Amino acid sequence: MSKGEIFGPDARLVDVMLDETIGRSTPDVEHERAVAIFDLLEENRFQPAGDEEGGPYKLALSVVEGRLVFDVKRENGEQVATHILALGPFRRIIKDYYMICDSYFEAIKMSTPSQIETIDMARRGVHNDGSQTLMDRLEGKLAMDFDTARRLFTLVCVLHWRG
Repeated sequence: MSKGEIFGPDARLVDVMLDETIGRSTPDVEHERAVAIFDLLEENRFQPAGDEEGGPYKLALSVVEGRLVFDVKRENGEQVATHILALGPFRRIIKDYYMICDSYFEAIKMSTPSQIETIDMARRGVHNDGSQTLMDRLEGKLAMDFDTARRLFTLVCVLHWRG
C-alpha cells in the first residue's frame, strides 16, 4: 500500500497484545502502555501490505532475541503476517525518549508551567522521530497512519525498556 492510498473500513486493529513474559515496569511506564493501547484501539489505521482480504486485525508485539516482532492475525485468529525488525535503529531514540520522559515526570513535580511545556515539546519531538522511524522501517510491510505509528512507538518503547 503506497502512502497515497486510502485505508479500507476494516484496515484497523481491534486487539493489541504485548509480550507479558517480560514482566511489569514502573507505574509511569505502565500508565503510558495502558493509555497507548486504549487510544490505539479507539482510532487507528493499520493494514499489512498486500493483504487483499482485509481486517480487522489483532497485533501481538514482542521482543525476541533482541528483535522486535510484529505478529498480525485477523480478528478470527487467522495468521496474516509476521515482521521482525532489528532494534538497533530504535535504541538511541528510545533512550532519548525515556531520558526526556524522566525529566518530564520530575518537572511536573517541581517546575514552572513554561519549563514543563518546553520539556513536553522536546518529548513530543523525539516521539515523532521514533514514530517516523517505525513507519520507515515497516514501509512495504505494514501500512499505518502517523497517529497509529505514534501509539505503536509508545508500545515499542515499553517493550524495549522491559526487554
